[in-house]
Amino acid sequence: MILHHMAIHNLRQSLSAIAIFIFCIINLFLSSGCAIIMTSATSDMMENLSNTILNNDDLPMVKAGAPAYLLMIDSLISKDPKNKTLLSTAAMLYTAYADLFVKDMDRSKKMAEKALNYANQAICLEKKDACQLKSETFENFEKIISKMQKEHVPALFTLGNAWSAWIMANKNDFNAIADMAHIELIMQKVIELDEAYKDGAAYLYLGTLATLLPPALGGKPELGKQYFDKAVNLSKGKNLMTKVVFAKLYARMIFDRKLHDQFLKEVIAADPHVPGYTLVNTWAQIQARELINSADDYF
Repeated sequence: MILHHMAIHNLRQSLSAIAIFIFCIINLFLSSGCAIIMTSATSDMMENLSNTILNNDDLPMVKAGAPAYLLMIDSLISKDPKNKTLLSTAAMLYTAYADLFVKDMDRSKKMAEKALNYANQAICLEKKDACQLKSETFENFEKIISKMQKEHVPALFTLGNAWSAWIMANKNDFNAIADMAHIELIMQKVIELDEAYKDGAAYLYLGTLATLLPPALGGKPELGKQYFDKAVNLSKGKNLMTKVVFAKLYARMIFDRKLHDQFLKEVIAADPHVPGYTLVNTWAQIQARELINSADDYF
């Protein structure tokens, strides 16, 4: 529900005050001799806070309060730069915040760059030969990715997610667009190792890559459809964004109005409150309504 302007202002002040209070308490501990003891507790707390954000259906409140949280996690990482949980959490949340709320391109680029740096640091801690993946030749990149094991899937997915956001933030740069092949390879490896990870989210990325361009320019809509079908099936209705992207990129590309409207109406009618997906589902329903409202002009 969209809050009244005054309510948003009050919530922003309250959430910021809470974040600053937590920030100060954590810094008191980390600046003392308790840093080692606090590492696990801090990681658990940040994970719980992340889950709180992801399970919130109030987009204005999240938009207003999340920057204080992002600053807090930056500070925690500066105190504990080898904490893989903190690094991965920061990469995912910077990516999510930029995707949902940041419209300014310069700011989006900065946040995407930070997310990618955090993701690179996290996978470097997982596997030493993966520390310079972005600067490797594609041949070497492929060899390194091929050696990844199932325990590397979370860091690998986080890297692919952050790298995708970085590409989109730099979409006017041909060199950035050329990195799409790296994302495809990363997500294919995730599927090979654990296709059900995050309810099949890797398939959503592959479907998106296959349908970003029209067939005349190299797009592969039918391959994209196969990926999207897998994403929808593995999600089991949890992640409503799978159907929104399916409708937007595939159904519109092939001008299938029936499929387009069917998916979007299912999204709008669904309950968005699903653990781990409430925030993105709320956003998916907003997107679905916009696509439905613009369908007559498109088809």
